[in-house]
Amino acid sequence: MSSVPVAVVTGSNKGIGFAIVRALCKQFPGDVYLTARDPGRGQEAVAKLQEEGLRALFHQLDIDDLQSIRALRDFLKEKYGGLNVLVNNAGIAFKVHDTTPFAVQAEVTLKTNFFGTRNVCTELLPLVKPYGRVVNVSSMVSSSALGGCSRELQQKFRSDTITEDELVELMTKFVEDTMKNVHEKEGWPNTAYGVSKIGVTVLSRIQARMLNEKRKGDHILLNACCPGWVRTDMAGPKATKSPDEGAETPVYLALLPSDADGPHGQFLSNKTVRTW
Repeated sequence: MSSVPVAVVTGSNKGIGFAIVRALCKQFPGDVYLTARDPGRGQEAVAKLQEEGLRALFHQLDIDDLQSIRALRDFLKEKYGGLNVLVNNAGIAFKVHDTTPFAVQAEVTLKTNFFGTRNVCTELLPLVKPYGRVVNVSSMVSSSALGGCSRELQQKFRSDTITEDELVELMTKFVEDTMKNVHEKEGWPNTAYGVSKIGVTVLSRIQARMLNEKRKGDHILLNACCPGWVRTDMAGPKATKSPDEGAETPVYLALLPSDADGPHGQFLSNKTVRTW
């Protein structure tokens, strides 16, 4: 078993994920895994970094596929005895003008961005070693979407005692409400991406609380962050930040020094803690 530290970035063959891997290759003292659904694209991305003189390793990962997540889990357990840094970056978004029915957009978006991310956490968080760092890439849209929720929903999502099961119930209810076309009446905003990222931010707050309760002495720090508006296939060419700039806050959180006792359980953008 290797004693080398290991970092994993999900959805990292392009965009912000790729930029996070690039930065970690330069700054993280260990093995960095670039992951992608499609092994061809993943290997291509690794080769691109190699041309820059950077060494990333590849492992297949589709966060929509539990078997794929568990294969990565078993690999990390066997080869490294766990992991040190996990960056949950994989996510999807429909374009603004997409004509796919909203209920379908809701189901598909939540499946990956919330449920897929949660499955990765369920399988990989127990493997995170003492002084490990976990970063869940959320979005500023989670804040604006929260503001677009009814007061009752806002209270639930801001609660310091909400459980993971309760959050799952709410995320499931959103998808069901869109199918019945009652989501607005039920107090939801009109953004599937926004709701999925509310889920990621709240999940992060819950997970940090659980780490405090169950693994206080392990000094693991877990946070959610917004990378900003970044020029990627997802956000388009008009966005204000380059992918490398978008990677700054996730990388900062992934590399928090071992003597740091925070941030933990926070939502950050531009390396700054934001009020949720």
